[in-house]
Amino acid sequence: IDFNDPLFLHPSDTPGVNLVNEQLLGTQNYGVWSKATRIAHTTKNKIGFIDGSCKKPAASSPNLHQWERCNAIVLSWILNTVSKELFNGNLTISTYYSKLKQLWDEYDSLVTLPSCGCQTAKAYLEHDQQQKLFQFLMGLNDSYGNIRSILLMSPLPTLGQAYSLINQEESDRGIIS
Repeated sequence: IDFNDPLFLHPSDTPGVNLVNEQLLGTQNYGVWSKATRIAHTTKNKIGFIDGSCKKPAASSPNLHQWERCNAIVLSWILNTVSKELFNGNLTISTYYSKLKQLWDEYDSLVTLPSCGCQTAKAYLEHDQQQKLFQFLMGLNDSYGNIRSILLMSPLPTLGQAYSLINQEESDRGIIS
């Protein structure tokens, strides 16, 4: 793969890399964190994975595996900069989801999503929802590892379905405060 291709991964592009020094603490520093994150991913030629312009190839494409690798790396880079307080930790699922939803709503107010009914807009919105699902599932604490693995299998659930299932799992465990 040519080094100018967004699917190119340099040997130093690993999940443990921290591209941004600004840690996302919440809505109070989201603007600065978002700008720093966009700049860092632009320099790595991976901004398309954030803004949806680097589309997921068809299941039959020979590039699908490479796209999934790159997408996972980008997601790990983003998660590496998120404050541990924003991760699930000891929060109830409802509180954790509410904190994430607040960040997503702020992000959505800053980023203009396509509003037409064309295929490109539909693909972008689907990608946006999938990224939110991955953020939600990857931020769950380790006690939800089994159900997270099940939910990450194909076909992927919607964010709402995943939230409902995890919330039900929490209720079944008697964790609700």
